[in-house]
Formats: sequence, C-alpha cells, structure tokens
Amino acid sequence: MKKFKNKYRIPSARHPNWDYHNHALYFVTICTDKRRHFFGKISNGIMILSNIGKIVQSEWLKTFEIRPDMNLTKYEHIIMPNHFHAIIGVGKNKYNDTGRDAMPCVSLDNYNKNNKDAMPCVSLDNINNKNNKKDAKHCVSTFGPQSKNLASIVRGFKTGVTHNARKLNPIFKWQARFHDHIIKNKKSFQNISNYIINNPRNWTADVFHNNK
Repeated sequence: MKKFKNKYRIPSARHPNWDYHNHALYFVTICTDKRRHFFGKISNGIMILSNIGKIVQSEWLKTFEIRPDMNLTKYEHIIMPNHFHAIIGVGKNKYNDTGRDAMPCVSLDNYNKNNKDAMPCVSLDNINNKNNKKDAKHCVSTFGPQSKNLASIVRGFKTGVTHNARKLNPIFKWQARFHDHIIKNKKSFQNISNYIINNPRNWTADVFHNNK
C-alpha cells in the first residue's frame, strides 16, 4: 500500500465501467476510524448495541424513509463493534432511468445465475479471511461530490450518525472511505446475506476484528 505525506493511501477499486446511480443490489461495508469499538460488543455470538450503535440502527432505517424518490430496498444489515455491513437495493427511479436496464433486473428471482460478480475483489473469501486483509482493504471506493447514487446514500447515513454520535462521544469518527460490492446473482446475494447474519458468531475470525 503506497504512502502519501506519510499516510497510507487506499487505492480506489470502484468498478470503472459502472454508474453507481444504476439500479442494482450493493453490499456496503463502513468502518469506524482506526477500527475503534464505538458500536457495542459481541457477547456469546450476539451483538449488544451501545447507545451509538443504536444511533447507527436508527439512521440506517431513516435512510429508506427520507429517500423515497430513489426506490430503495432494505435487505440484511448488521452493526458490529467497529463496522457496519448492509445490502441495499437501488431500484429504477428518475435518476437512473436511461431507457435500458443497467442490469437484467434488481429482482433476485430474475438474476442471471451465470453472471459473475462485477467486483470479485470484494468477494466473501477476501472479507472473511483474516490473512487476506490486503485484498479487503484494496477493494474500497472513493467518490467525489455526487447525488442520488450509492455514494450519496452512504454519505448521508454517515453524516447523520456522526452528528448524533458526537453528542455522546466527541471523538467519534468514521473511516473516510467505504467498501462496496455489486451483487450480480442470486447465489452471491445469498452468500453475502448469510455472511451478514452470521457475522456476530464469527467475530473472532473476522477481518475487521480487533480489541480496541
């Protein structure tokens, strides 16, 4: 990983031919700054939310309430001690209606089983393997100012959490960037859903696990 001004730089792995306004299913991972445990703790395989963790939960649910124009669908999500995972569907809307489908369909029933993941570098094999942190870190997207797309959704969510979390803990901070993965088939969707559901039980083997 290269350094700039003595700080590590995480290269962007945003899919070069993908418009993130597109209707699709996205797997998003957002970490806290320095992987600090702001959101609670794991006890016997169950995530116990802190007050800041409860803010994360509230702000994620609010995401879908305040963006009806984007036709969003909420799938599995999990709040972990130092990171957040979610699958979010962006449906057809006036911001991505180009007259042709960006993907076969957001409906899982119609996903092409023969499709390969658009961003295999963020596969579950990489995320779930503590020895493969390099791959997990490299698969990160960085966006400039944009609206009505995946970046704007994440940015709004992070801002809402930060505003409220700092009332409880002034040092709260997210990691600057976030991981994203375009889900392109039903098998990938199911694997990632299972990964999210089982994340608390597998915490000690998780790539984001630390004791901070």
